[in-house]
Amino acid sequence: MKGFYVLLAAVALIGGGVIWYGSRGAPVATPAASAPLPVAASDGFKGFTLGADSARIEVTEYSDFECPFCASFATVQMPVIREQLIATGKVRWRYRDFPLPSHQYSRYAALAAQCGGEQGKFWEMHDQLFTNHQWAQTGKNPRSLFRDFARAAGLDLDKYDACMDGQRYAGRIQASVQEGEALGVGGTPTFFVNGKRFDGHPTSDAFKSLVDSLTKQTKPRK
Repeated sequence: MKGFYVLLAAVALIGGGVIWYGSRGAPVATPAASAPLPVAASDGFKGFTLGADSARIEVTEYSDFECPFCASFATVQMPVIREQLIATGKVRWRYRDFPLPSHQYSRYAALAAQCGGEQGKFWEMHDQLFTNHQWAQTGKNPRSLFRDFARAAGLDLDKYDACMDGQRYAGRIQASVQEGEALGVGGTPTFFVNGKRFDGHPTSDAFKSLVDSLTKQTKPRK
């Protein structure tokens, strides 16, 4: 199996997922009533990371904040991966946005996380959005709820509001989507390990086994 696609085995593993094909130019969901300010360029940004730059193994995750598979991975598998692989210096983890057009507020959630990142709180917003994932099942406008998440994450709300209303990082998000499309990403979450598509079920045990194997074959980064 190449990549992470919605199969019955995967459904049994982490429950409810999405397969997606193509989204070029998909509009950003904008619950804000005011007209958006000009969108910044993508600026060559390559994603938020966790872990040491010297780690021999890099995992890149393409994910959607509204995707139930992604939420399950983030809340069940990722805490163990952080403890066993990232905190120990074995892995650097890179998060890339891949909002699915079938999800009404996935781009808006990605914007919220990016605006958290502007204040050095991307991973705090990432955790808020995935841990409190009930918002994704209601179909309701999540603007005020996301603002509550921003408050809980310790953000300056005035700066957060300005960032969200201006859709400041919409260009980054679209650039990430296009990058994923070029790599053949067709669903979320999809993972690449040292540039190669992950072939297996995305569990902490599977990643640990692969990382241990690759570490023996990979020279340390200088």
